[in-house]
Amino acid sequence: MEKQEAELIFIPFPITGHLLATIELVKIILSHDPRRIHTITILNWGLPFLPQSNNYASLQSLAKSEPRVRIVTLPELANPPPMEFFVRAPEAYLLEFVQRMVPLVRDAVSTLLSSSRDGSDSVRVVGIVLDMFCVPLMDVGNELCLPSYIFLTCSAGFLSLAKHIPERHLLVKSGFDRSSGEEENTVPGYVASVPTKVLPLGLLTSESYDAWVDMTGRFHEAKGILVNSSIAIEPNNFGYFYRIPVNEYPPVYPVGPILCFNDRPILNPSERDRVMTWLDEQPESSVVFLCFGSLKNLDAAQIQEIARALEIVGCRFLWSIRTDPKEYPNPIEILPDGFMNRVSNLGFVCGWAPQVEILAHKAIGGFLSHCGWNSILESLRFGVPIATWPMYAEQQLNAFTMVKELGLAVEMRLDYVLADGEIVKADEIARAVRSLMEGEDVPRRKLKEIAEAAKEAMMDGGSSFVAIERFIDELIFAMDCSNSREY
Repeated sequence: MEKQEAELIFIPFPITGHLLATIELVKIILSHDPRRIHTITILNWGLPFLPQSNNYASLQSLAKSEPRVRIVTLPELANPPPMEFFVRAPEAYLLEFVQRMVPLVRDAVSTLLSSSRDGSDSVRVVGIVLDMFCVPLMDVGNELCLPSYIFLTCSAGFLSLAKHIPERHLLVKSGFDRSSGEEENTVPGYVASVPTKVLPLGLLTSESYDAWVDMTGRFHEAKGILVNSSIAIEPNNFGYFYRIPVNEYPPVYPVGPILCFNDRPILNPSERDRVMTWLDEQPESSVVFLCFGSLKNLDAAQIQEIARALEIVGCRFLWSIRTDPKEYPNPIEILPDGFMNRVSNLGFVCGWAPQVEILAHKAIGGFLSHCGWNSILESLRFGVPIATWPMYAEQQLNAFTMVKELGLAVEMRLDYVLADGEIVKADEIARAVRSLMEGEDVPRRKLKEIAEAAKEAMMDGGSSFVAIERFIDELIFAMDCSNSREY
């Protein structure tokens, strides 16, 4: 019998943070032993507000640099759910959208299976790796006898919550009570009690809550769950999953921290050069970096409060302002009159910024962040302390985890929600920045230890390296067993 080689199919969620982490994981898997995973195919798809073209540059860059990667673009969905559904209940909309994609994905995967059977290179598809929002596509894997794995671009703490949601639902049959935000919840895997106010907002509204139950209730069907984190960063949460018998929950693989060093498109090379040249001229650990993600924009009033706070503190700063280019093509126009002149010797304001490169720079001494998980991992990897300003998705839980569970961040807010429209005043922001840059309680020594441990986890023999090896071993073992039975 001719020996077959393995192919994996990845179906990422098409937003920047999820997609870039997936791209990096693909590269890591292929780098382990090129003789074991022959090909990885990524299915590219889009949402009405995030078209496929948004992902094109990053995916094409990967395909050009790695010949064993191929990109298959799915047709656009002919009957997407109405956008008012997304506005009302985002998680429910996304699950319904993915459910409607099942026929498109079935056709694409069936074609890949047919080509692998008929091709002369004897490559066999051995599994599908899905983003958590793509769990309805497990139906395709089940139908085509392919094991489905989940790649979780969130934390192990989030996975602890995800396991807890359907279990709790069996007892309560309703959402968490938003009116009592101070209510404490016991979430297995957490040492600290988790207050309702830091849970993802979707858990506090009935329609989205039902979608969360449906989504997380299918996690146990996966063959395994890959988590973008490491044991060194989240020992309690991973320890909890390691104690669960394998027949009760899928094996959990810590495969991080996965950082997106090279695949973020440089939107403005000249701006990047200006930013890095300015940083090179600053003293070590003297600059606070302010950046709040790529999905949500702060309004003009909030931006002006941040500017006033930076003037109050008077420290060096690098501030990436994301605005709607149609409304504010030049972010500097939003700032208070004369602000740039008054801070010309201290600060640098830009639009897009190369975040990983910035956090790795010796001049950065602190990070005022929205607490997206990718941003947290990047700051931990380089030992940069964070002040927490969560805004949406699971960021409130991330902030709570960093401050209360792990003691690795400075608390500004834990339960801020951008959609509520509250304006955080300059004095509060100034206190947080001053504490971050000057406070004696900032855990800099602990962060340096975590940074080194996170680096070692991804190196040959490290805990995350070994977990990826275990994942590949399982794929190859299953393929060999299947081949033996067929033979």
